[in-house]
Amino acid sequence: MPFEHSAALETDLYHIDASYVAWKSGQNDLATFDLYTRSAPFKGAFMLVAGLAPALEYVTGFHYTGNDIEFLRSLGKYDEAFLDHLASLRFSGELLSMEEGEIAFPNEPLMRVTAPFAEALLLESGLLRAIGISTLIATKAARMHLVAQGAGLADFALRRAHDPFIAARSSYIGGFDTTSFVDAARQLDIPATGTIPHALVQAYPDELTAFRAVAATMPHFSLLLDTYDVPRGTQHAITVAREARETHGHTLTAVRLDSGPLEEGSRMIRNELDAAGLQDVKVLVSGDIDEYRIQRLMTAGAPVDGFGVGGNLGVGLGTVESGTVGGVIGAVYKLAWYGDEHQGQSRMKIAGGKSTLPGRKLPWRIGDFERDVLQLDQEPAPERGRNLLVKVIDNGTPVYDAPSLRDIRQRADASLAALPGAWAALTAEASYPVEHSAALDRLTEDTREQITATNR
Repeated sequence: MPFEHSAALETDLYHIDASYVAWKSGQNDLATFDLYTRSAPFKGAFMLVAGLAPALEYVTGFHYTGNDIEFLRSLGKYDEAFLDHLASLRFSGELLSMEEGEIAFPNEPLMRVTAPFAEALLLESGLLRAIGISTLIATKAARMHLVAQGAGLADFALRRAHDPFIAARSSYIGGFDTTSFVDAARQLDIPATGTIPHALVQAYPDELTAFRAVAATMPHFSLLLDTYDVPRGTQHAITVAREARETHGHTLTAVRLDSGPLEEGSRMIRNELDAAGLQDVKVLVSGDIDEYRIQRLMTAGAPVDGFGVGGNLGVGLGTVESGTVGGVIGAVYKLAWYGDEHQGQSRMKIAGGKSTLPGRKLPWRIGDFERDVLQLDQEPAPERGRNLLVKVIDNGTPVYDAPSLRDIRQRADASLAALPGAWAALTAEASYPVEHSAALDRLTEDTREQITATNR
């Protein structure tokens, strides 16, 4: 059955319930929430920020349709006045965000939302999804890009991705060159690439006949070599490449190896192609590729021109080598201030390692990745500091001149190129320094003491 998607109902029920409680009890002053992560994924040090564009689309399109209101009415727990309030609700607040393609580190705001409390609550799930999934996959892609040493990277994640459009977009930001997902290529203007499936080879009486059919049909074609026997498949590819050039004027551009020992297989294939005068034909590999496998192949000098990456990319999988499960970045959305910036009060959660930082804060980058500093809004800019948050919505109105996807990718390339090796390593030896100003530390201690005294 077809589904009608609703931005406003793409939330957890308890956010609507909490918003109702706050609205009904009058607890609805301005509130500031920080969206951040407590740790970097995959045991690395950094994150490559992505997801601002889908987050903006979500926030600016946030509204309750007539069908949404009818469904909420059917739950039988909300006053009609509250449902009327939701029916007219649009985001009215302020949103600050790191730009896509920026490098971020744990415990500093990726995004900051200020809006009436009941309104800001309703945005949590959608913002966490847009920023969290996008940043996870962009970071995964960036890790592969950093170790690929210029080899091509192709997104093969459609069939396994939890959100294939976000996967294609985020992987392109992170350094992937192409996608196999045709609709993403069309809508996002990402180059589309692909080879052939094993089934096409199997459908013909033999491999050579299948290869000849491909070569006769496609002016520029690629072939998959491991359906039956890789050395024999390589010779069949060479035979067909010569025939196609002479008979049809068609060109074999690449061959792909999808299984077996990839290093040894790629060396054998490269040697045979070169001996046949096919030096321009690229050798591509795929099959459970991740950043560690890419790193091993490139370190060994394997003659691989490109990698096709599927599930490990599309769902942001961790690896045995890194000791991480992956699949989620663990972003959180926490209340830091309640009230306007002059009359409000700091808020924090006190829960050991899950404690939060109070106050309206800004993250600053000092120099070229010397350190980052979190400090309160009213503090002067630190020397040689760059504010990492930009205003994207002001009083409910978008004020951000959104760059193109290609411009975002260029920003990401520059960010990754500038990232020192210690923080770009697949497994970080230490955490990047994210410091607090003295004023923030004082506010944290004062807020902790006040909360402890009030809740005895």
